[in-house]
Amino acid sequence: MIFTIILKILKVIRKIIEFHNMKNIVEITYYIYFMDFFTKINIPAANWQIDYNSRLAFFGSCFADNISAQFASRKFNVLANPFGTVYNPLSAAMQIKAIANGKIFGEADVFQDTRLGVSENGNEIRGPWHCWDAHSSLSAATREECIAKLNETTANAREFLQKADTVFITLGTAFVYFLRENGVAVSNCHRQNPNLFIRKMISVDHAAEALKSIVHDLLKIKRDGIGENRELHIVFTVSPLRHLSDGAHENTLSKATLQLAIEKVTREIVTEPATTISYFPSYEIVMDELRDYRFYDDDMIHLSKTAEGYIFERMTETYCSEKTREDIRKVEKFMKMANHRIQDESSTATATFQQKLQAEAQKLESQIAGLELNV
Repeated sequence: MIFTIILKILKVIRKIIEFHNMKNIVEITYYIYFMDFFTKINIPAANWQIDYNSRLAFFGSCFADNISAQFASRKFNVLANPFGTVYNPLSAAMQIKAIANGKIFGEADVFQDTRLGVSENGNEIRGPWHCWDAHSSLSAATREECIAKLNETTANAREFLQKADTVFITLGTAFVYFLRENGVAVSNCHRQNPNLFIRKMISVDHAAEALKSIVHDLLKIKRDGIGENRELHIVFTVSPLRHLSDGAHENTLSKATLQLAIEKVTREIVTEPATTISYFPSYEIVMDELRDYRFYDDDMIHLSKTAEGYIFERMTETYCSEKTREDIRKVEKFMKMANHRIQDESSTATATFQQKLQAEAQKLESQIAGLELNV
């Protein structure tokens, strides 16, 4: 709400400057109280809610990382991109299918980096081991270590998703890299030789099939979690970050492909009881409400912290009750105190501060069901 108020005040000030030739205070008052200076997206409140008992999973682009961080910083229980960021529907579907099937990664799933060149004696200089389906954070110096990291990540993600009640899927682009030798889509090129890949934009139907696969695999994970919560809410959203390296027109076509694929899936899939599939308009919020470069970072592509905070606020308006939003404000206030920089850890004042912090943490945890501050 506060971001909405600030936006309106800024728009009003700018409008007053533009209308500096207004004849009297009546005209100015009219503009302040009766005119809207931007288009606000109408987002109906969801018929289910997120609170501190919720377990939230995020898959997709770096926008998914940013929004999940907004929830995590307020101490929600969050899983974010266990295999790293993915931008297209096919890669997201492959990762979730691996989790759903409890895939055991083996030697065939990893490769060694050979792009480092040739040594003086003519031998290839070999680098770390990678997986086409995972971020370089899961790469390793040895094949065995890389495989172990992949399998541990799969098991941990599966365990979390069996208990998760809300999964956000954020799509960034309809352009996909495929291995030239076998046509398999890859999530990460690991800076390998560009000649290894073919890059093309997938069709609406192809993207929609990937999204349907995601839905079915998430439901499979829930069914396999015997005795766990069966409630599952899948929220698709399109990243507002533009992929201008593709070109402005191509970026528009790509985003439109994603939008149409999501619309197709949300209309065609018949959900199970206690399951919902919906769309959250992150893209529209930025394009229509925050259509000003003040809400972008210095690269004019990524969003500013203010914009990310505004989108988070719109999400809480949609998915959280007023009580949960009040709980969030309490946690925000506590985290400001907890993040206070300690000047002298051995001082009496610091000891008193730590005692106060612990007492406040215990108080909040007793007031807010599901909250774990881990102070």
